[in-house]
Amino acid sequence: MAQQSLTAAVRAGASDAAQRIAKHLSPAVAKSSDFIAERAQGTYVYTTDGQKHLDMAAGIGVESTGHCHPRVVKAIQEQAAQFIHAQQNIFASNVAQVGLLDRLLKIVPPSLTRFFFANSGSEAVDNAIKVARAHTKRQNIICFENSFHGRTFGAMALTTSKTYYRQGFAPLMPQVVVAPYPYCLHCKVRAAHPEGDSWYKVQPNVSPYDPYSARTCCNGPVESLKWILKQQSAPSETAAIIVEPIMGEGGFLTPPPSFLPALRKICDEHGIVLIIDEVQSGVARTGKWWGHQHVSGEAVEPDIMIFAKGIASGFPFAGLATRDNMFDGLALGTMGGTYGAAPLACATANATLDVIEDENLLQNSTDRGRQLVEGILRMTDKYPIIDVRGRGLMCAVEFGGHDGGLSASPGIAAAITKAAGKRNMLLLVAGARESVRFLPPLTVSEGEIAEALSIFGDCLEEVFGISHMEAASA
Repeated sequence: MAQQSLTAAVRAGASDAAQRIAKHLSPAVAKSSDFIAERAQGTYVYTTDGQKHLDMAAGIGVESTGHCHPRVVKAIQEQAAQFIHAQQNIFASNVAQVGLLDRLLKIVPPSLTRFFFANSGSEAVDNAIKVARAHTKRQNIICFENSFHGRTFGAMALTTSKTYYRQGFAPLMPQVVVAPYPYCLHCKVRAAHPEGDSWYKVQPNVSPYDPYSARTCCNGPVESLKWILKQQSAPSETAAIIVEPIMGEGGFLTPPPSFLPALRKICDEHGIVLIIDEVQSGVARTGKWWGHQHVSGEAVEPDIMIFAKGIASGFPFAGLATRDNMFDGLALGTMGGTYGAAPLACATANATLDVIEDENLLQNSTDRGRQLVEGILRMTDKYPIIDVRGRGLMCAVEFGGHDGGLSASPGIAAAITKAAGKRNMLLLVAGARESVRFLPPLTVSEGEIAEALSIFGDCLEEVFGISHMEAASA
């Protein structure tokens, strides 16, 4: 059946389609709406019920160049007509992959010179673990609280942002230790310190607040990590520390500038591999090519860097970049995969990186991110917004209680995303606390951010409204 005929059939039988979805698709996949997507363009998605939705989710940050960018579409069409699948074990490479290597070497940290390509962030995480263990001949992996690294068994064992990602699947991959990640807003030391408020403010990198470089830390998470290496995971048994430079699903937590340098120093002292997971924060999402470049405080480069999501504008593609010697411990044939590095994926990634560079989307991410943050900050006097964090177009809002406390009523974030859905805006929750996240395409315009802010304000008024104003004046 042709696509147009199929679309017409689904539209005509909308109720039947909904029943078939409920009957035949896995109920274990969480759905944030009941819409059936039909087509998309730029920052808007159109559904079979005739509605137009402003997309502030972008497929969880995947649609970096917007939906169906003409240059990306053209690249896919041309590559599909030439070569769809060149399996990586059969050929030395393919033309699109050679082009991608040239592009990646210009944007990854200079010390990362080798690559492995896969299909998803989870798969890339699993392979990063293999590389680290083979390189060090050690087994233990240290991850962090609030982390999300994926749903495959290896990646799931490193995921702690919510219990439901891993509940019921034990025993998980062994030899994993969880360390504290800086969550400065809820830091007990900061709260007890007389000058604690000077350590951390809402979105400290935006005027009139202190610049990010001035932010300090109690160093509790780093001290805890050092004790973990003394009490739970001996350095001689620790293969890697894996960290998101800005937490993704865990709530867009942004660490103090001293944190990543401290991790780099600890890893250097003990021969531990530092893996930086840039699946959500990478590829210009934050206004720099990689999120860790925003929050390192000084030059910090990983031993392994993982990328996925926005690198191919929605086409399944992921990979890892490593230092030159990181693959030396792996025997021939221990890495691979049927679809990894396929020409279609590489061609899409090539077009994506070209669009980001040619259309100056790093600067657009910075500018539109600032516009978004400043607009949200103007709402903090009226609604219980206790934090606005992230970088560029990776922005999260955390809500507190009606009484001014740091704990919101359960379900507040979900209620806000539901209110957004009623107003035809796609928005996602983030983390175990009550937070929502904005992840629009990097091509989003000033007018579209203004539209998103207007809708968001209406959502907050619906969810909080008079009850919050009464509580504030009581």
